[in-house]
Amino acid sequence: MCNSLPPRSYRAPEEDAGSAEEAPGKDAGKRSRKEYPPAPEPLPVPVMDNHTHLDFRHGLLEVPVTDALDAAAAVGVQGAVQVGCDLESSRFTVQAIEADRRLLGAVAIHPNDAPAYAGRGELEEALAEIEELAGHPRVRAIGETGLDFYRTHGEGLAHQRYSFRRHIDIAKRLGLTLQIHDRDAHDDVVQVLREEGAPEKVVFHCFSGGAELARICNENGWYMSFAGTFTFKNADNLREALLIARPELMLVETDSPFLTPHPYRGRPNASYMVPYTVRSMAEVAEKDLAGLCAQLAGNTLAAYGSWD
Repeated sequence: MCNSLPPRSYRAPEEDAGSAEEAPGKDAGKRSRKEYPPAPEPLPVPVMDNHTHLDFRHGLLEVPVTDALDAAAAVGVQGAVQVGCDLESSRFTVQAIEADRRLLGAVAIHPNDAPAYAGRGELEEALAEIEELAGHPRVRAIGETGLDFYRTHGEGLAHQRYSFRRHIDIAKRLGLTLQIHDRDAHDDVVQVLREEGAPEKVVFHCFSGGAELARICNENGWYMSFAGTFTFKNADNLREALLIARPELMLVETDSPFLTPHPYRGRPNASYMVPYTVRSMAEVAEKDLAGLCAQLAGNTLAAYGSWD
């Protein structure tokens, strides 16, 4: 992996990046957190990364879109869904999907950004632009949207809920998949989906629930997308969820540049790291690796449509 996407500021990562577990010493640890991990062994059957942020910087590193996708392709990750979280990144998404056909796009106002837009009196205008951007034929999802009770509190939650409901409406009217950000808000996310009526296709990005939420997803036909967090030592809830998830509802993602899989937690993530998570999923589920890859690839096409 090499350097350079347009610089972009970003709030704190969605999850604590942790520290570089493999660092042999303090100084080496500091260096390693600025370097991409080694490439994994290629997958036997190609898959897709169904959630990445190619415009976000991680520390001092920047990566050109083409280089990021080339590195992913070299290890059997043949495409990705580039995800917008505000107007700036959603505009970037449309530019990126026009520049490289290995990408599909998702656009939205992130739940943690919705209160800021509302506070400036700009939320309605922002949602209107999101809907306009979503009309691009290679934008296949509205996301990431949802609820986040970890970073947003108080009056901001009302703006989150309103924005979430509006995004659901846009997804339904345009016939697009809904990519959900759900942090510490499982029950409320499910409640809103039931009240509004969920779109035909719903993806719980970076699935963070346990067996109970997995059963709800199974019942409703909602996709569960597993990220690098699946490999974390304290992620027993995710492993329990995978074991009861309907095979046709499983997806894989990076949420890069965040949530780098074990044992490289704390270092920057990218789509080429997907194989680490897929292999962990195969091991936990005691599934044939090639078979799981084929299942994940088929599920991703079912969720978003063809990359052609």
